[in-house]
Amino acid sequence: MEIEVLGPLDIRLDGTSIVPSAGKPRQILALLALRAGRIVPVPVLMEEIWGDRIPRSAQTTLQTYILQLRRRISAARPDVRRPTAKDVLSTRFGGYLLSEPVLSSDVGTFQRLTAEGSAALERGEAGLAADVLGRALSLWHGSALIDVPTGHVLDTEILGIEEARARALELRIEADLRLGRHAELLGELRMLVAQHPMHESFHAQLMIALCRSGHTWRALDVYQQLRSALVGELGVEPSDRIQRLHQQVLGGGLDKPRSTYVERDLTLELR
Repeated sequence: MEIEVLGPLDIRLDGTSIVPSAGKPRQILALLALRAGRIVPVPVLMEEIWGDRIPRSAQTTLQTYILQLRRRISAARPDVRRPTAKDVLSTRFGGYLLSEPVLSSDVGTFQRLTAEGSAALERGEAGLAADVLGRALSLWHGSALIDVPTGHVLDTEILGIEEARARALELRIEADLRLGRHAELLGELRMLVAQHPMHESFHAQLMIALCRSGHTWRALDVYQQLRSALVGELGVEPSDRIQRLHQQVLGGGLDKPRSTYVERDLTLELR
């Protein structure tokens, strides 16, 4: 089985898609795929589909959705000598399990590459980190499960995956900063701070890139924009760490040649 969730949902069995067009069976399959190899309890599936308004017919309706998924599995694997649909999507005590071995999973590969890239960055191998993290991020084709209707359970799963994406992006930019690619990062970082007006790390990275590119006053403006957003929306000041970065910019410390102090202490500590 091949699973793709970093964008549109695509689950293939022996090369054939088993993703249904109907919304609720699609939700169920997405949740089962994210937890492949683990039992998903019936109450969790019901919460995903109906939230806190579970109808009396929920049990029967859920079984109907499972039957629809098994029919698609059977169509993808007509050879009766191989594991049947009930083996691939099996009923277990209190829930259901997608038990087919997973040959590839884009989210699994993304997590592995992110861990490798992070470790390379910790070792000081910025070039390797930038390459590996770039490959991890290239697996994304839009927001996670972009074509799947979602309830509370999937929303929580997606939130975690998207947070991991933001972290991988932050690390890749950090690697590029260490490699001196400050000017090349400006456009990407401007877009990121516009999309995430209260994300301190992206703002810090943009401040560093601007200073290294000779635009100190613009770096100070980025800090003021962040401060205004935090005070206006949350009533809080920027963290001590980004305030120290602000003072470093005011003192001209970031106008000096790139240093280990700047790249490590002012960027890494924002994790």
